[in-house]
Amino acid sequence: MSNNSKESKFVPYVSASKSLPELTATAIILGIILAIVFGAANAYLGLLIGLTVSASIPAAVISMAILRGVFRRDSILENNIVQTMTTAGEAIGAGAVFTIPALFMWDMDVSQAFIIFVVLTGGFLGVFMMVPLRQLLIVREHETLPYPEGTACAEVLKSGEKGGTSAKLIGAGLVIGGVVKGLGDGFKLFKTEVETGITNFKNAVVGLDAFPSLLGVGYIIGPRVAGQMLGGGLLAWVVLIPAISFFGGNNGTAIFPSDVPIGELDAWGIWDNYIRYIGAGAVATGGLITLIKTLPILFSSVIDTLKGVKANKGQLKSGSIRTEQDIPAKYVWLGTIIVILIIAFTPITDVGIIGAIAIAIFGFLFVTVASRVVGIVGSSSSPVSGMTIATLLIVAIVYKATGFTGTSGMVAALTVAAIICTALAVSGDVSQDLKTGYIVGGTPWKQQVAMMIGVVASASVIGFILVLMDNAYTMGSAELPAPKAALMKILAEGVLGGDLPWTLIFIGAAISITLEFFGLNSLVVAVGIYLPVHTSAPIMIGGFIRFFVEFFSKTKEALKARVDRGVLFASGLIAGESLIGVLIAILIAAGVQVPAAAKLASNLLPFLLFLALAGLLWFVSSKGKKEDAS
Repeated sequence: MSNNSKESKFVPYVSASKSLPELTATAIILGIILAIVFGAANAYLGLLIGLTVSASIPAAVISMAILRGVFRRDSILENNIVQTMTTAGEAIGAGAVFTIPALFMWDMDVSQAFIIFVVLTGGFLGVFMMVPLRQLLIVREHETLPYPEGTACAEVLKSGEKGGTSAKLIGAGLVIGGVVKGLGDGFKLFKTEVETGITNFKNAVVGLDAFPSLLGVGYIIGPRVAGQMLGGGLLAWVVLIPAISFFGGNNGTAIFPSDVPIGELDAWGIWDNYIRYIGAGAVATGGLITLIKTLPILFSSVIDTLKGVKANKGQLKSGSIRTEQDIPAKYVWLGTIIVILIIAFTPITDVGIIGAIAIAIFGFLFVTVASRVVGIVGSSSSPVSGMTIATLLIVAIVYKATGFTGTSGMVAALTVAAIICTALAVSGDVSQDLKTGYIVGGTPWKQQVAMMIGVVASASVIGFILVLMDNAYTMGSAELPAPKAALMKILAEGVLGGDLPWTLIFIGAAISITLEFFGLNSLVVAVGIYLPVHTSAPIMIGGFIRFFVEFFSKTKEALKARVDRGVLFASGLIAGESLIGVLIAILIAAGVQVPAAAKLASNLLPFLLFLALAGLLWFVSSKGKKEDAS
């Protein structure tokens, strides 16, 4: 048993001396299914808006409903294993869609084997490199690092009797989100995009994508973040696009990068040829600014980690009792070395020894940072984009200096960034999961093994999903912008080859710097600039619903209960639409002709339908206020 006094003071929900069913066949099978489901949902969402949502609490609620309601099992540790595996799917989805779609945008033949290899190696490194940090970050700093998502999930697991009602909220959202998506984009009963111009304001356009998932995202991220994203969209669509149209409309010569004169372009043409480069410059700069702002935490994380290891040398090993047992260190280091060697010499990726060394260095450095940062600010605020951008730029510069340029150099640099991005996403999520396990009394090594099983399960299907979505909608199109991956593509081209409109990119960079002086989150606004305003508008409506829920809640207890209800329903909307979106993509890619009714041309029906959906979200959030306030 450990001699550390801080450790001994904490007593988990399930004591170390008690043994409950944990890494069971039932938990593994259910965890695999949910990992695939939420991995697909987050992949869809990441390709659509460049954001993903946490799956831990919905997964915990669903697992409780199934394990307790269907199988009559009441082990909280089994539930913990299921939610741990599910978050692996969420992390793999994020790591893949933020980088790999850039290869599709280069019109490359991307094999599923390549995608599986990249996310598997990144996922395993994320788990392996976090294991030695658990004793230090999760156990010894339990009082100082809250790990908000992990702590919240532990509370949900401990309040298992809520599972029935909560699961119904997720299930209702899933069905409604799926039905709306199917009727709109599947059977084409109505338009899912509302758009209108502004009189006497040339090429100024406002619009709304009537997607349930975007409403759910807006509710989850809240009004401030949603508002800043919409602000970016309005800046692009009612300021920059009309300005470009006004100043260049009478020029009969095409202006790079467009090969068509500006006067012949509509709002979408200007967005495609000019705004996306401005947005890319803004997103890249916003990501780097976010990383720079966290440099103090970065340095302190590494220093504190090294000091902690040195000060507690010999005490950070796995303990003899159940709740202190990690995967043995020899297997962790052996696994890490084997993965790095495979990356260095495999012909699948061709990143070479330089790429493998970069992955080892940046992997250890940034995993340490990510694991600590998520403990302070949560997974959603972790600067994964900034660390991935920094990795890509540094590796691309090194490749160029060594003569490794052109398409092969760009692909190799992007591959390194994809592996690091996946490792960061997985390490952040596994840190939250281990915090949950520490509170409820899980066995660490079983959670770590469960995370790796979840990585394998979700990695096995993520390649299929990416290929499928590209065949159905085309990566980088207005239907599937894949904003983070498009940014990685532009950065790789800029360093290793290609003729980019640097002036537009620098304009975007200047916008992000200006936004920081305004006190805004430049990365959030920049994503709004890059995406069509049609995407950020419905997100803002979800943010408004969250604002009114908070405004009319008179007590903290009522506020928490209402927000939690709304988050569960919103998570269902996201999952339902995402899964039906993947199903529609399967039908399109397979050439299946779905019998479609005449698509109604009016903007009014989808707008009213979306408002009705927003009203339902408000109703669900505020229902039962007497019980919630009690």
